[in-house]
Amino acid sequence: MFDNNYNNPYNTETRSLSTKVSAVMKRVYFKMTLGLLVSAFIALWCSESPVYWNFLSGNSWAVWVLLIVEIGLVIAITGAIRRLSSAAATGLFYLFAAVNGLALAPIFIVYTSHSIAVTFFVTAGTFAAMSIYGFFTSNDLSKMGSILFMALIGLIIASVVNIFLHSDTMMWIITFAGVIIFVGLTAWDTQQIKNMAIQMDTASVGKLATIGALNLYLDFINLFLYLLRIFGNRD
Repeated sequence: MFDNNYNNPYNTETRSLSTKVSAVMKRVYFKMTLGLLVSAFIALWCSESPVYWNFLSGNSWAVWVLLIVEIGLVIAITGAIRRLSSAAATGLFYLFAAVNGLALAPIFIVYTSHSIAVTFFVTAGTFAAMSIYGFFTSNDLSKMGSILFMALIGLIIASVVNIFLHSDTMMWIITFAGVIIFVGLTAWDTQQIKNMAIQMDTASVGKLATIGALNLYLDFINLFLYLLRIFGNRD
């Protein structure tokens, strides 16, 4: 009886899907982690570079250029993923991580190293818990994803408005809302990646791993930045 169950086509297919999903998720987390390391290394290096700070101080427009380049790279990766090779998509992702590292450099000047480290570990623990939940939960998170997407648009609009209002109250509302939104998006994105891995053919695994790594990277970075507003120490 045991042998019959083991050789059952349904069981074989289930094991095959499980193996494929596991392989995809490992690649996603590997690429994401490597992207975070690239960003952290460049941010730390730039924070200690007088040349970099002199350039930023004399060229305030550079921050906006970095932001535009980041947005352009995200659009390029997500919009052209079907036309790009797996290697090209991966290269663009790491380029994005490097550019984001340039943009993140100021946090090492604004906040203490200890508070950055504490916030990183809080972010890592929260991210891991929600990603595990998103992977293993049997609940369909699709509806939650739609709500979170609308909330994210509202968050972006509120953030732009507060640039001109300079309201501390609105800043804290945006901060806590951002934490909630990206905690939820971590679970939702993980489930989406898992579902796509089940349906996608083997030839597209590399591209899926890159898109998945990009989405989870963005969830992690944004969650980290919002938590840094709460736990960050400027002394």
